[in-house]
Amino acid sequence: MPPFLPLQGIKGVGPKRAAILAEAGIRSIADLYDCFPRRYLDRTTIKKISALRDGETVTVVGSVTGTRLEGSGGRGGSRFKAQVSDGSGVLELTWFRGVHYFSKAIHAGDLVAAHGRVTFFGRTPGMQHPDFDKLGGDGEASDDGARDDELYKTGAIIPIYPTTEAMKQAALNSAALRRIVHRAFRDQPLRITEYLSREIVESYDLMPIGEAYRQLHFPDSAEQLDRARYRMKWSELFFAQLFFALRRAGERRNIASARFERSGAMTAGLHERLPFTMTGAQKQAVREIYHDLKSGHQMNRLLQGDVGSGKTLVAQFAMTLAVDNGLQAAFMAPTEILAFQHYAGLRHTLEPLGIRVALITGRQKKKQREDQLARLEQGEIDIAVGTHAIIEAGVQFHRLGLVIIDEQHRFGVLQRKALQEKSENPHVLLMTATPIPRTLTMGIYGDLDVSVIAEMPAGRKPIQTRLCRDEQKPELYKLLRKQIAEGRQAYIVYPLVEESEKMDLKAATESYEQLRLEVFPELRLGLIHGQLPAAEKEAVMAEFRGGGIDLLVGTTVIEVGVDVPNATIMVIEHAERFGISQLHQLRGRVGRGEHASSCFLVYTKLAGDAKERLQALASTGDGFRLSEIDLQIRGAGNLLGREQSGAASGLKIADLLTDGEIMRSARAAAFELIRRDEALSLAENARIRDYYENYFRKRISLADVG
Repeated sequence: MPPFLPLQGIKGVGPKRAAILAEAGIRSIADLYDCFPRRYLDRTTIKKISALRDGETVTVVGSVTGTRLEGSGGRGGSRFKAQVSDGSGVLELTWFRGVHYFSKAIHAGDLVAAHGRVTFFGRTPGMQHPDFDKLGGDGEASDDGARDDELYKTGAIIPIYPTTEAMKQAALNSAALRRIVHRAFRDQPLRITEYLSREIVESYDLMPIGEAYRQLHFPDSAEQLDRARYRMKWSELFFAQLFFALRRAGERRNIASARFERSGAMTAGLHERLPFTMTGAQKQAVREIYHDLKSGHQMNRLLQGDVGSGKTLVAQFAMTLAVDNGLQAAFMAPTEILAFQHYAGLRHTLEPLGIRVALITGRQKKKQREDQLARLEQGEIDIAVGTHAIIEAGVQFHRLGLVIIDEQHRFGVLQRKALQEKSENPHVLLMTATPIPRTLTMGIYGDLDVSVIAEMPAGRKPIQTRLCRDEQKPELYKLLRKQIAEGRQAYIVYPLVEESEKMDLKAATESYEQLRLEVFPELRLGLIHGQLPAAEKEAVMAEFRGGGIDLLVGTTVIEVGVDVPNATIMVIEHAERFGISQLHQLRGRVGRGEHASSCFLVYTKLAGDAKERLQALASTGDGFRLSEIDLQIRGAGNLLGREQSGAASGLKIADLLTDGEIMRSARAAAFELIRRDEALSLAENARIRDYYENYFRKRISLADVG
């Protein structure tokens, strides 16, 4: 299809509608064909109201039995409600935004389709701000002679198109858009050249592209629609993975790194000093990293592991191997507390082997810092541990061979790049304690090798997690006193939310004073938060680690890496304000020693997403399972673009969360293709190369930065 064939050649699209469609990204007939339905009304997939369950996302079709406008629009705001019945029960739809529009558009007697998340209020199911479509409500038939309500009654599959508020205001609802698409197909038949090679189409049993477009917009059957959706998802994921495969091939072709020739006395000494047996997953991760470091190609590997799974030990083996080969290693951590803790741990483990470890932070005294930097540049320091201070211009290495970045998602792209530029092509190991489902990892980190530590060290006791209402805190405080009397220590953590950080910090500080003076006057309490000077933060943590503080009150500054084996109780205040990942990280600060540990999630009000999050935490300690639940609640995020959370994924039709099998198939095809034809120069791959360069690469250009 010529890319700029104007929409105004289609009946029903005048200048005003064309401008509104252009704002939504539909500027040509080609764009119109690429405006895929967001879902389909298929009578076999509609849920009866009587069968609805709290928290599920469903589509319901029914008749509007009544409407009402509540509130005056003053301080309390107004809302519009519509009751929908399908004969089995009544569902209440509520809108707080767009009240004027919906109150004019929805009337008793309308046949409607509502799609959204179900929430029960008492025994009555409801949806707030559902996706909403009237079926044939404007009385206009499509050019095939059928209205949406008639099509639904005959069991046809009806495409539901995405619409914006501006489109709805111009009467461009889903039914109107369906009519426009139908006319485009009739008057400007789709002419599209297959952009995959014949070998790929046949090998993977893919529907031809032209037929896939037609079936997506006007499915003949559920089976044909499934094949068309599979083809479109497979193609989209194939080109996304092709991007990663080409980038990986380019790096391997153009970037050589130091080849680690041997595993020497220091590495052997580290093995001998281990007071425990490594898990199978740790051993496998070490083997994978050793293979990379000995290959002569630059290592770019992500080490994923749940809280407490032993990632740091794996990193120690990598750093020791670097030193055995006459190279230096840099270890960057996101906070000074975590950097100091890693520094102390590395010194304890590695200095007896003769490995020289130094700490570099922004808060060091000038003389101490100058001395450290001089020794680093002269090669008298083997491992430099630090915060972002380690990437500053004055920091020079003698022979940097390995860069390790802990909690890598906390650093910006440019910060990571600055550390890598401290040497010519150092090997790079990224670490994260935020588990990511494997399918999603392929989508975000497609050009990285990934090692996963999915098992916990032997003897690690599960943490008991309980939900606790605010009014139950007196009983919780009794339990805290009992545990502390038995020699244990505890945390109480308060949230800091960016929009109200000053107020939150004030509330946390005031709560600390109340706890110290009124609730636990007999105990030794400490306070820690991000506004404290670095030296004071470390002094508080050192006192807590040494047993001089019974109860540490703080903000999420203790979220990552704080390791005090004697701390056995974690109390998280206002837990409903935290995300799943943060709650899981905080919970991981206990359960690190020989004693049984507990985490209490204290809440004031529990509903909707917050209820799901806290119940998920209470049901499992598996971080990978929790990350899947989190993605189901929040969406995968625009992982190939700018957004990092929400429903948008940067992909038009594929879903990184649910299309794992398709992703694996498409990834295998893309990497195999580049293995055989690294530059896509063979004649049979010309169409793939042209489509990738002229169309797909523009869509994911931001992944170059990420």
